[in-house]
Amino acid sequence: MLVSVIVPTFNRAHVIENAIDSILAQDTGNCEAQIEIIVVDDGSTDNTRELIRQNYPDIVFLTQANRGVSAARNSGLRIAQGEWIALLDSDDEWLPHKLNTQMASLVISGLKVSHTEERWVRKGVRVNQMNKHKKSGGWIFQQCLPLCAMSPSSILLHRDVVEHVGEFDETLPACEDYDYWLRLTSCFEVDFIEQECIVKFGGHEDQLSRRFWGMDRFRVRALEKILQHDLDEEDACAAFEMLTAKLRILRQGAEKRGNSELVNKCRTKLLSLEAERDYNYDLLLFSENDLSSNHVG
Repeated sequence: MLVSVIVPTFNRAHVIENAIDSILAQDTGNCEAQIEIIVVDDGSTDNTRELIRQNYPDIVFLTQANRGVSAARNSGLRIAQGEWIALLDSDDEWLPHKLNTQMASLVISGLKVSHTEERWVRKGVRVNQMNKHKKSGGWIFQQCLPLCAMSPSSILLHRDVVEHVGEFDETLPACEDYDYWLRLTSCFEVDFIEQECIVKFGGHEDQLSRRFWGMDRFRVRALEKILQHDLDEEDACAAFEMLTAKLRILRQGAEKRGNSELVNKCRTKLLSLEAERDYNYDLLLFSENDLSSNHVG
């Protein structure tokens, strides 16, 4: 069994060796997995290319013009040979038992998607996660609506899942993982490993969350997209309400920044959503009245 691990990177020569070494250190004895490592250099200007070619000549190494993390992951997905696909951000690390633990659990559950608990380290100090970051398994679409509920570095997907869900959205400069997990969890049940299997390192300046203000701008786009999918009624209602809530938050932030253009866009979208809600409510009332009527025309 082959597992393809895709590692996108941009100017991370100072940490990427730790990420790659954590893959090479995997204890895969029980699951007997072979590992294909694909590093995608998204236009780095540091010595990433030289470092990889000198120290890791046997891994697959791609280079491309700087187009963002989604484009880098997609480039890796297109050439991956594995039956299973895993992701690892170049500033994170896997713990040695990660793959073995996930594969053993997937054999029992029969599912095709797995994610794990994670350890957070910020500026060299371990930190506790907030309750809003609590993870779970099962049909977790609604748990994924408020914010990204699965870490890309913990994900293990069967190729069938990737072919069904598609690629990462390259038009989203951030929250691309949030968008992908919404699409994935709307149609696949998820296996969750409660044991910590990865280490996420935070607090550095090049994190996407530090580069963009108003991350809900991108979550709004993702929610608008998912509402175009064939969701069941409960999930569609939850996504609709979350979109409304995110637009209100985004409008408040735009008002504080004096961004009148974004304020007006949010206001227009909210009015449209309110009209749609009223319209659907009227249809529901008509349907109930129609069903309860004894009149036969």
